[in-house]
Amino acid sequence: MGQAKHGPFERGHFSRPKISHFQVRVASRIVVPCALKGVKIEDVQLAKKFGIKYGERIGEVEIHGEPEYVRACCEASLKRLDVDYIDLYYIHRIDTKVPIEITVSLLLHPFYVIKKFSQFRESKSVKYKSQTVMGELKKLVEEGKIKYISLSEAGPATIRRAHAVHPITAVQLEWSLWTRDAEEEVIPTCRELGIGIVPFAPLGSGFFASGPKVMDNLADNDLRKIIPRLQGENFDHNKLVYERVNEMAQRKGCTPSQLALAWVMHQGDDVGPIPGTTKIENLNQNLGALSVKLTVQDMAELESMASFKGARMPEQILVHSYKNSDTPPLSSWKSK
Repeated sequence: MGQAKHGPFERGHFSRPKISHFQVRVASRIVVPCALKGVKIEDVQLAKKFGIKYGERIGEVEIHGEPEYVRACCEASLKRLDVDYIDLYYIHRIDTKVPIEITVSLLLHPFYVIKKFSQFRESKSVKYKSQTVMGELKKLVEEGKIKYISLSEAGPATIRRAHAVHPITAVQLEWSLWTRDAEEEVIPTCRELGIGIVPFAPLGSGFFASGPKVMDNLADNDLRKIIPRLQGENFDHNKLVYERVNEMAQRKGCTPSQLALAWVMHQGDDVGPIPGTTKIENLNQNLGALSVKLTVQDMAELESMASFKGARMPEQILVHSYKNSDTPPLSSWKSK
């Protein structure tokens, strides 16, 4: 257990694995706090997300970005993790009921927010939550409980609006040979604004690690059980693509997962993928991708064969993706 907990720290990175919603709760509340014991917090870059409430059924989620929820999540995370601050605080999914400026501003210095939005606060048509900013948020920022603000699954317009309030440090998105649609607008927007890119699921939710066996021995509440790309005829087609990737991996002297991860890492110095794992041997294999060198021709060959069928996520999750992340205008916000 000690090696499994501290291996990522010793190798320079710790990332909570992408797993079922029940396991996410356990990892966040038990495994991560235990792993932090005995580790100097200044040696760790701790990233945390807020914004999703998980339901009892697989794939059932609620998205929240209200002022009260933002504050409650931050305080609860600090307490559970037994730390004084969070380095990188992600808005896990965008609450499209709340202007992104409100959600982001709750993490800022109160005086900056008041100056930035004074015209809205003073407007007769808008009741801005100045007391929330001056009270709870003063503790969040002035006490140094959050260092950097980041987004996850945010579209170009939302990224720009958030970045105009306060510099966004990173944007998490699904990007891999398995999923490349973010290349159209999201990634160019991040690069234009100087925002770091953090691809999640760079191994295609485990597809490039396990291939045809990815669906074997899954927990009953594992989200992959309802991902269209891993079902029926879609899966049959995608397994053929895996075999082509596997053939190329053999030529390169690496595993399919290392090849797929190397493709992501070759996208640029502003890209930091976060492959999830629960086993130390898989962690070591992921690190082996650093030694895989790809030429321009190799990259093109991989991209030409990566023609997958089926949606990357079930509809109840995709409805909260970056393609549906636009929020109401700030001028529409009224306190309850």
